[in-house]
Amino acid sequence: MRILVINPNTTASMTEKIGAAARRAAAPGTEIVAVNPAHGPAAIEGFYDEAMSLQGLLDLIGQTSGYDAVVIACFDDTGLDAARCLTDKPVIGIGEAAYHMASMLANKFSVVTTLARSVPALEHNLHRYGLAARCARVRSSEVAVLELERPGSQACARISAEIGRAVAEDRAEAIVLGCAGMTDLADQLAREHGLPVLDGVSCAVGLAEAMVRLGLRTTRRGGYAPPAIRSLSEAG
Repeated sequence: MRILVINPNTTASMTEKIGAAARRAAAPGTEIVAVNPAHGPAAIEGFYDEAMSLQGLLDLIGQTSGYDAVVIACFDDTGLDAARCLTDKPVIGIGEAAYHMASMLANKFSVVTTLARSVPALEHNLHRYGLAARCARVRSSEVAVLELERPGSQACARISAEIGRAVAEDRAEAIVLGCAGMTDLADQLAREHGLPVLDGVSCAVGLAEAMVRLGLRTTRRGGYAPPAIRSLSEAG
């Protein structure tokens, strides 16, 4: 089995970290290939960055012929619906994967993400997925995405402090880490706080493997039907 893991931003060090986490989560015999676009934002922190990353992401989705499934490794689930229109292979967003798994492990979970401007996009997705009632709160740690890549930063300590507040104030029973760049922190934070801390990359890889083993494909009907190919002038 081969799974393509796409980091929609252009930060190569984050792609390497995501790829390593995906390989740790994958079953023996599953090959993980982690890539990022050549052009686009260095980090995705809200609606504008998400829009600017779409072309690079969708160009990579068009190169999936040798893969069994695709994971989109941005917690905003950037371009997820559009990507599913381009292939019938399973396409898993790390946000959607983590929310669903958290809802099966706890009655209430909180999300700890990066900056405050990222919160509305995640809240919007929770409503779309029908899981807003299971999420106690989406919290910002005020840690910028690229700070997670800087050696010696206090990012982990600030995320941990926000988890502590989620447990005390939200009565959260599980925590979802709301950024692919936090993927290497989940195990440490779970031990520190004594509750499930979910990393969306690992959740998405596990779900992608299960879908492939079950022979499931993305529907070609309705909203995920393949797009009509039109030039930009015709589309206008």
